[in-house]
Amino acid sequence: MALQSSFTSFNLPVKNVKQSKAFFTGLGFELNPQFPESENSAAIVIGDSLQVMLIHQKFFNTLTEKESVDTSKYAQMTIALAFESREKVDEIVNTAVSLGGKLHAEPEEHEFMYHWGFVDLDGHLWAINFMGMDAEKG
Repeated sequence: MALQSSFTSFNLPVKNVKQSKAFFTGLGFELNPQFPESENSAAIVIGDSLQVMLIHQKFFNTLTEKESVDTSKYAQMTIALAFESREKVDEIVNTAVSLGGKLHAEPEEHEFMYHWGFVDLDGHLWAINFMGMDAEKG
């Protein structure tokens, strides 16, 4: 049986909700007005039915019995998003760096995809992609 959800959300621990909120809204994402902001969290819409909950590290630690990952040493996951063009990929990654993020590897071109990435203020890895390059060449 497949699960159905009208809105998917994932939680990211952050050191400073206000700074992380400014970073992601600076990338062009919007706050979700359905979720109240607090010093402990903010909801950022990053797709038609996808949001990231930025949760202060101390509060995040109350939500699980497991130790959270030290992102300066370990990668827990890579968050991959697809956009409409190579130019949009470049814009997002360059903007992320201008807002205090760091580059993650060099841009990669494949027949089917253009890929580049950044590391956000809290060390989370983001893969920004444009799919369907083979259709443009044909």
